Amino acid sequence: MGVEERRQQLIGIALELFSRRSPDEVSIDEIASAAGISRPLVYHYFPGKLSLYEAALKRASDDLAARFAEPRQGPLGARLLRVMHRFFDFVDEYGPGFSALVRGGPAVGSSAASALIASVRQAAYDQILSHLEVADPPPRLELVVRSWISLAESTALIWLDGRRIPRAELERQLVHDLAALTAVSAAYDEEMGALLRRMFRDEPADGPFGDLAGRLTSLAARSPGPAD
Repeated sequence: MGVEERRQQLIGIALELFSRRSPDEVSIDEIASAAGISRPLVYHYFPGKLSLYEAALKRASDDLAARFAEPRQGPLGARLLRVMHRFFDFVDEYGPGFSALVRGGPAVGSSAASALIASVRQAAYDQILSHLEVADPPPRLELVVRSWISLAESTALIWLDGRRIPRAELERQLVHDLAALTAVSAAYDEEMGALLRRMFRDEPADGPFGDLAGRLTSLAARSPGPAD
């Protein structure tokens, strides 16, 4: 194999192993064995486990960032739901590797790892603003979108711990969460109110946002009145 071809093979093997176990538990010997080469040869391509981990992290972060890309066609709620489906595909596929990506794993404190996860979050942020058709976000919108990205990460990490809530429900709930966070902010700011109205304007009744409106209306109808 050429140098770059072997490097890419080792990165792929590391990612596959990291998808099943935490990177902390995967040894260079395992990676070498899976590649059919000696341990010293792995060090010929990567100075140490950290450099191999960071290279694998780079490939995973590029993959995850790409999953937030979605054509701006059709209702917003449906677009966001497709993004969440691809996000959970990644979480489901990589498991421990996703946890390591978000939490830092063996690269905790590494400037490269911090930059990579920051780039993923920024890619997600930019994509959401693009779908909201906002080029220069006001402070409240930036707060909403960045809070929502953190919520999506936390939700995925909790889901991985036993998968106790159906994945499809969480994908839809996260789309609802973005609308809900926007609605709360809209109660304090007319600019956010205008954005919320635009988000719901062309949504079909059977779409994610229409579903949320129906659920909230039904819940309000069942709530006891002041006299109760």
